[in-house]
Amino acid sequence: MIDTVFAIPGNIDMPTGGYAYDRRVLALLPAAGVKVQHLRLPGSFPNPGSTDLAETERLLAQVPRGALLLIDGLAYGALPADLIRRVDRRIVALVHHPLCLEAGLAEVRQRELRALEQAALGLARAVIVTSPTTARTLQMDFGVPAAKITVAEPGTDTAPRARGTGTPLQLLAVGSVVPRKAFDILVRALAPLSVLDWRLNIVGPTDRSAEALAAVKAAIEQTGLQGRITLAGPAARDALNDYYDTADIFVMPSLYEGYGMVLAEAMARGLPIVCTTGGAAADTVPDAAGLKVAPGNVQAFGDAVGRLIKEPLLRQRMADASWAAGQKLPRWDATAQRIADVLRRVAA
Repeated sequence: MIDTVFAIPGNIDMPTGGYAYDRRVLALLPAAGVKVQHLRLPGSFPNPGSTDLAETERLLAQVPRGALLLIDGLAYGALPADLIRRVDRRIVALVHHPLCLEAGLAEVRQRELRALEQAALGLARAVIVTSPTTARTLQMDFGVPAAKITVAEPGTDTAPRARGTGTPLQLLAVGSVVPRKAFDILVRALAPLSVLDWRLNIVGPTDRSAEALAAVKAAIEQTGLQGRITLAGPAARDALNDYYDTADIFVMPSLYEGYGMVLAEAMARGLPIVCTTGGAAADTVPDAAGLKVAPGNVQAFGDAVGRLIKEPLLRQRMADASWAAGQKLPRWDATAQRIADVLRRVAA
């Protein structure tokens, strides 16, 4: 079996798409012929201080020279090139999405992260990405050769079709409350629809960005939608399944997605979708399964949600198309196998 150390920053149990991906890959790589060990890096990435960078270098340098290093992009993209050279190991980078495309960054930090990630990716033996969109971005904007990149889309678990609620219609959004997810835009988009009968649950961690949480709460108060919108916080898997099961429409106003795992989860349950075209989201959701608008367009997003609420036949057609698409999504064992194939090539 191939010996691999999978280096991941922070708490791997965090309820985010990137950490969910890493957890499943860790669990499934042994069945694909890879002996893998989890290495926890400091949790301050992608904004590590000098002390955490020194600790990261110490940890990576302890990896046996014969083993491969698979490093999650949340850390790898923020590592200085000199540090990577000193570690001197065979490295495979796993990029969920480029760090500099996270919303809410100051322009100077965007430039710093772009330069760091471009240099780091140039030193990796191979790069694994979670969508064709991210593959194209790395080729065009970061100069990574196509031959160096492998797409390993997230897997999706089979799930029963959502039963919905119907009256009032239940809207569901899932994701961490951070600037990139743009939940404040979602709230403002729904304000003109207050004459219609709907409720919205936003499910996901609320402790990741005080700025984003304040923006969402302010939007709820300013629009007078306190009785319509619930900030539910993070949900355990059984509770999250219940949210999906009782939902009628899935909404995702994100400014950018490297893939959009929650979109796949919604399709696995046959939910009609309103989302943006930010990043890979436009490719993840087939046109027949959802209405897609430009990221950041408050009016267009509200108009799209309004259409699905007011047009039950359209909602049903999109639900059927979403269910059909969900049955064809890749499974996690295929994801792990693609990653294992890359590790085998690098180890050869």
